[in-house]
Amino acid sequence: MKQLLLDIQPLAPATLDNFIAGRNEEALHSLKMLTAGSANIHFIYLWGTEGSGKTHLLQACNCLAEEQNLPLYIADDVNTLNEEAQIDLFNRFNQLRASGGMLVTSGNAAPMQMGLRDDLATRLAWGLVYQLQPLSDEEKAQALKTHAKERGMKLPDEVVDYCLRYLRRDLPTLMAVLNALDEWSLTEKKPVTVPLLKKLLLLNLEI
Repeated sequence: MKQLLLDIQPLAPATLDNFIAGRNEEALHSLKMLTAGSANIHFIYLWGTEGSGKTHLLQACNCLAEEQNLPLYIADDVNTLNEEAQIDLFNRFNQLRASGGMLVTSGNAAPMQMGLRDDLATRLAWGLVYQLQPLSDEEKAQALKTHAKERGMKLPDEVVDYCLRYLRRDLPTLMAVLNALDEWSLTEKKPVTVPLLKKLLLLNLEI
């Protein structure tokens, strides 16, 4: 049982296909076009609050770049870059532009609103810029129900409501808890319920 509880952790590696888009379909489509080699898309900047999916998308693009040997450079959290790192990214942008390469970056605000060097902020704004919107509770609930259905898991609405009310609200954590709960319910031969979830979480804290 303890081994099962320890499995409450982030899920499989991030991909563009397992990203729950919600209101971010256009951004996801553009990233798919970029990684597919669309001649019209070379630079994409993503921004939004924590939990909106920026890091998931950049990790997914980075994996695709490594698998397919794409001339793609990734820069996450550009709002944290110091002066030297900003100059490096500015130079990288110019090199990629000259060579036909691609750049996907992210930050916590629009390019011109982060206090970056003007030359770098201007470059980031040259490409496609998307503000990512976090999933609503309704979208998270639907994502959890869809995930449960794919596993053949009977997931009562009250369990979904409890997860959204009391657990960490990022989707990877919610789905990882759901997976552990499903496995434990099968092991214990008990239906998925809120009391079963509470016991799982309590035992996990005691490890």
